[in-house]
Amino acid sequence: MELVHLLRAVAVELGAHSARFAQRNGMHPTDVRALIALMDAARAGEAMTAGRLGGALGLNSAGTTALVDRLERAGHVRRVRDGRDRRRVTVEVDERAVALGWSHFGPLIGRAVELLRGYDERERAAIRGFLTGVREAAADDGREPHHNEPG
Repeated sequence: MELVHLLRAVAVELGAHSARFAQRNGMHPTDVRALIALMDAARAGEAMTAGRLGGALGLNSAGTTALVDRLERAGHVRRVRDGRDRRRVTVEVDERAVALGWSHFGPLIGRAVELLRGYDERERAAIRGFLTGVREAAADDGREPHHNEPG
């Protein structure tokens, strides 16, 4: 249980770190989550529509529109018409928002990368497996599979 409690403490500190970024930059915590989702999609080479972003964040259509409008007004994102399908609009993070994020989160990321260099590949694989499993459990709302349930 010690590691589970430590993981909870890490999650709390990471949440506080993100909240400080949001507060210092006049953003709502959901704005930060949206920017992270958009950057993750870009890193994976995937286009992100407003609808897909809203789904990832658990927002309805009106909430998603308000979020994207707010981020666009602040200069953090831009709406871009798809080159192949002009009806389709994607949302992209502006380079200035990426730079702003790096100025706050970069030192933390650098320290995490440096810590990981102290582990060999087998240890990193174990860490990766653990974190992936916890992430999947959280995404599944912490429900445990019950073997006596149908389906």
